[in-house]
Amino acid sequence: MARNTCDGCGRTVSVAGGIANLWTFGEDDGSDGTAMTLELADGSEHLLCYPCIEALPDEPTADDVARLEQVDEGSSQLGVQ
Repeated sequence: MARNTCDGCGRTVSVAGGIANLWTFGEDDGSDGTAMTLELADGSEHLLCYPCIEALPDEPTADDVARLEQVDEGSSQLGVQ
């Protein structure tokens, strides 16, 4: 499982996938990852943790991702411009 940082808030995240996760069948062992890469309508691509994904508006842009801030371990919010 690859590890990286969230493009929004900077948290350390893991991304599920590849051969390491080929034989996991829904066990709750952390193999699902804590982030996913989103391609936005403006053509930008971002690796975001789930709290940041939840904080984004319905049709996010790269500017919305740039405004993301970590509030605590379980939530994120959009910062003031």
